[in-house]
This record gives sequence, structure tokens and C-alpha cells, in this order.
Amino acid sequence: MRDLTYPPVILTAKTLFRALGQTFQMSGTEHVPRTGGVMLAVNHISYVDFVYGGLAANPSKRLVRFMAKKEIFDHPVGGPVMRSFHHIEVDRGAGVASAAKAVDYLRSGEVVGIFPEATISRSFQLKEFKTGAVRIAAEAGVPIVPVILWGTHRMMTKDHDRDFSRGKTIAVSCAPPLHPTGADPVGDTATLHRVMSSLLDETIRTYPAHEQPPGSWWLPAAYGGSAPTPEEAVRLDAEEKRARAARRAEKRAAKRK
Repeated sequence: MRDLTYPPVILTAKTLFRALGQTFQMSGTEHVPRTGGVMLAVNHISYVDFVYGGLAANPSKRLVRFMAKKEIFDHPVGGPVMRSFHHIEVDRGAGVASAAKAVDYLRSGEVVGIFPEATISRSFQLKEFKTGAVRIAAEAGVPIVPVILWGTHRMMTKDHDRDFSRGKTIAVSCAPPLHPTGADPVGDTATLHRVMSSLLDETIRTYPAHEQPPGSWWLPAAYGGSAPTPEEAVRLDAEEKRARAARRAEKRAAKRK
């Protein structure tokens, strides 16, 4: 697969990371194989997770093709960039084609990144997982490497102002690969969720304490922070969904007029 824009953009991003004084806490990246198809299952806490999630494969000198929602590809600037990186467009109303493309990528030896939660977690703990990750990996016959990001949400996430101030630590943690067979997608998804929950707990506990003091909005309530609980996050997600539906209805009504 020919990549003209991806490598120079990575170099530019690394320069920006240095300019922002960011420290990287990397662990387990040796679990990403240097060759062959592999899926990275990444937690989703920030709008910049696409940028930092790919770092899990950087020590193995691999480029990650992320599965991303169609709306990003519809953007006049974001769309061409995403296509130049060979990311995979996901239309939630017709996901069969995107899943088939991901399987093709994996079978051809690519690294595919997926967010099993599908949307950003407001609680910063893991939401319920979709079964797509294990289904795609099983069909392609490739392993899944669980990946946890932490610290990216401090820059840009839902319900909070952007903060690109200097000195933040970004944690990227990987677990040993899982090998779904396709015989039990629900069970395999539960295993993936359990492994990633444990890895998230470990990543939060080993993150620099002075960067997440008690009461921090970016720290989950279960760890003494002021982030919404998972139950509160479900309510906020539902409110957001209703608001979006109302805006779409207003636009349709305005067009009919």
C-alpha cells in the first residue's frame, strides 16, 4: 500500500509532541507484531485518539489503518487526509462494506485500528463493546492486541474546553494478543473488555499521581475524580443523541420549507 502523506505527517506530529513538552509512558508495545495482519482494539476517550493510538505500532515500524465514522470522511479537509492514510470509512447504517474492507486489509498484512466502544466514553472508563472487532479479526484470521490510551482526554474530549498546554504525560499500554476464533463473538468480546479493563486500571494507577490529583475532571469517579460515573455518562449520551436527532429534524423541516 503506497503511503505518501502518512510518514511525513507522523514526523510532523512527533515534532508537535516535543513542542508540547509531552512525555510518553509506553508499555507492552512489543506485543504488536512487526509483520502480518493484526487488529489494534483501542479505548476511546478523546477526539485525538486517532493520532496517539497509532503510536502503539510505531516501535514495530507499522502504520495503522483506523476504522472511523463516515462523518470524518465527509469533511472537506479531514476526508482527503483520512483517505490518503488509507483509513477505513464506517457508515453505521451499512457496516458490512467497511467490515469487509477491514478483513481485506488484515488478510493483506495491514494493521487495522478499531474503537470497540464506537464513541467517546464520558466516564473515561470502558463502555459496552460492539462485537465487530472480534468478528472482523476472526474472519481475517488475525490476532487482536488490546491498547489503552490515557492522558489524551486532557487535551480534547467531550464537554470540556481544549487544552494543549505543555507538559502532559500520554500513556500508551498494550496487552498480549488475543486470538478470537469466531465461534463465540459475545464471549470473545467479553474477554477483550475484561483484558482492556484490567489494562486501563493498571495504566491509571501507574500514571504520574501529580498529574491527576483527587477531584480532577479527567479522573474517573471510581478513582477519586469528578468525571461522570458510567451511569451518569449513559444519561448524558442519551441527551446528546436526542439533541442531535432534534437538530436533524429541524434541518429536514427547513429544507422542506
